[in-house]
Amino acid sequence: MSSQDKNNAISGVLVVDKPTGMTSHDVVNAVRRGTGIRRAGHTGTLDPRASGVLVILVGPAVRLSEYISASDKRYQAILRLGTATDTYDAEGTFTREEVTVEVTEEEFEIELKKFEGETEQVPPAYSAVKVNGRKAYDMARNGEEVELEPRLIQVHHLEVLEWANPEVVVDVHCSSGTYIRSLANDLGEVLGCGAYLVGLRRTKNGRFSLRDAVPLRKLKEAFEAGDWYKYLIPAAESLADWPAIELDPDQVEDVRHGHRVPADPDADPEQMVRGVSEAGELVALLKLEEGEDGVPEWQPKKVFFTS
Repeated sequence: MSSQDKNNAISGVLVVDKPTGMTSHDVVNAVRRGTGIRRAGHTGTLDPRASGVLVILVGPAVRLSEYISASDKRYQAILRLGTATDTYDAEGTFTREEVTVEVTEEEFEIELKKFEGETEQVPPAYSAVKVNGRKAYDMARNGEEVELEPRLIQVHHLEVLEWANPEVVVDVHCSSGTYIRSLANDLGEVLGCGAYLVGLRRTKNGRFSLRDAVPLRKLKEAFEAGDWYKYLIPAAESLADWPAIELDPDQVEDVRHGHRVPADPDADPEQMVRGVSEAGELVALLKLEEGEDGVPEWQPKKVFFTS
């Protein structure tokens, strides 16, 4: 087997601690160059000014992207109170005069907690959201009026980590698709003093946290040394919070060819599961379907194990 063929067979996850100043795509390109594997992608964009957990899927594992991208996220956000910008962060132009912040920490926490739960949020005008096929930030930069539809998001938990008026550090646990910049701006509006985002660090993406992440500098050193595989996490672990069922060799063969396998009568019809081999390899993602005579069966929805 050639080195290229070996590379094509590699599948897994690299959890990178993205530094500020780079785009998420820059990191993906660094992984492609370092591994020699063209098939790679990230599961949730981090702005260049943001740092932290960036999950990179390598090889066939890229097909897990839709599931990992939809996972909850956690951030440490630094907000500055007293004014606001058109981009809702430090990159933008100020849209109101700076004022002395009279808000106390207790008052801030009361208003902050009101943003917990399911709510509608309007993305920033300066964002990659598309309007009639055009990116909103291109329209905004051209001075065009940008009207974006609100999106339903879930904010699980908000907590003040540090209060140093006019700056405050907030821990944010939220659903995928939540704009922390919009949260900062909306909070500033409610407080009446304005607010914008000055720093953002993603601390968790799905089941992966900063504890799992390798600094990009170290990963690049491993590329040079040729031992980067030590940082590769098996694809099966990327959805470790999903239930798993073990498939025997015959069932692995059936699932590989798209055939159903028997399911436990008590299985949850709403919950997809991981089908793993006896060796622990991710074989497929399975969903419960009703078979003949009403007997439940696991239907392969996405197959990964092909060898």
